[in-house]
Amino acid sequence: MAVKVYKPTTPGRRKQSVTDYSVLKKTEKTPKSLIMSKAKNAGRNNSGKITVRHRGGGANKKVRIVDFNRADRKNIPGTVKTVEYDPTRTAFISLITYNDGVKRFILTPAGLKVGDKVVYSETAEIHPGNRMSLASIPVGSFIHDVELIPGHGGKLARSAGASVLLQNLEGGYAFLKLPSGEIRKVRETACATIGSMSNSDWMNVRIGTAGRKRHMGWRPSVRGKVMNPVDHPHGGGEGSNSIGLKYPKTPWGKHALGVKTRDKKKPSGKFIVKRRVKKR
Repeated sequence: MAVKVYKPTTPGRRKQSVTDYSVLKKTEKTPKSLIMSKAKNAGRNNSGKITVRHRGGGANKKVRIVDFNRADRKNIPGTVKTVEYDPTRTAFISLITYNDGVKRFILTPAGLKVGDKVVYSETAEIHPGNRMSLASIPVGSFIHDVELIPGHGGKLARSAGASVLLQNLEGGYAFLKLPSGEIRKVRETACATIGSMSNSDWMNVRIGTAGRKRHMGWRPSVRGKVMNPVDHPHGGGEGSNSIGLKYPKTPWGKHALGVKTRDKKKPSGKFIVKRRVKKR
């Protein structure tokens, strides 16, 4: 994938870039059964209170129903009909037509093209888009759409450019190195798809303008230090001052940096072999 840069015709365009969608190919219309509407909540919970700030507005989006499991498609080959844009995720998706006529969306790995064959099978070749259990995948392979619990569908490495490294198979478990640096063990009967996720250059896109961010559903955020004391712990003072505190705080007075948010008694914690690398 590539990033497209425009001529600086305006101040906003000068710093702006977009994903190059010329690599996408859509030769078939999307079935209506694979598209659904989803109501916007603008960051509010079921009682109408804002639980996530700076959300609201944005362009209307239709959700594409992606098959993260493929359990009922085992040993049935399929053909890639499209590689297309999904407005609700960073990676691309592909429409697969199986030999029995069923159509499904799957996540598109890097290198998958229209006309390629994909299959969910324990005897499938190691090719991007093929799915199998972790026990059938060679050690050292890069995989995506990895299940945490066998049969529950892929949960790990589903965003643009993401991949998981299969490090080892031992004692009925597969040892996986995640993009964060964490090493976790998962049952070797869990399934994964071969290859890395598509659209790896998504991380290099520069939004450029505030209006473009609004189209994405993000409202403006304001720094706490430019607020009044009544609005934020960092607020107040004449002109530009430091926050005047020992540590940064949230608008509600709690620690803003360096707080561990994972529950120490979380049952799945025993499957973590090595915690993720601390980012400085």
